[in-house]
Amino acid sequence: MIIDLLSNAQLYYNQGPLFKKAFEYLANTDFSKVEKGKYELDGTNLFAIVNEYDTIATDNEQMESHKKYIDIQYIVSGAERIGHDLLTTQKPSKAYDDEKDFMLWGEKPSFFSVIKAGMFAVFFPHDLHMPNIMIDNAAPVKKVVIKVAVG
Repeated sequence: MIIDLLSNAQLYYNQGPLFKKAFEYLANTDFSKVEKGKYELDGTNLFAIVNEYDTIATDNEQMESHKKYIDIQYIVSGAERIGHDLLTTQKPSKAYDDEKDFMLWGEKPSFFSVIKAGMFAVFFPHDLHMPNIMIDNAAPVKKVVIKVAVG
């Protein structure tokens, strides 16, 4: 997993051309003019999901992970906590859904990070994550999640 400022994104261009294209899209797009929805950047290899929501409590949440896609989660406005853990010997609480590319994990995160506007987090398939969590109280967030095809 990687957590950093978008202003440092060029440090991660070496992850491949899809990463470079994703970070350039984030840096060059005025998201105040982009509606919620899914946007193809390179077919099924690279696409963005723009979402707006209020952050939530951890009470009924579980960590998730993916196999086909790497997540780049970029906060446009607002701030949230994201729970994390490394995939080791945990057993999924919800089996992998190939069509939706996710599985759930019942364990609580080992740690949380606060991600604010202008920051991003990258979650690889071995990174368990619990996004959209409130810091103190529920608050609005606008986020872009870019899905980068693995391999």
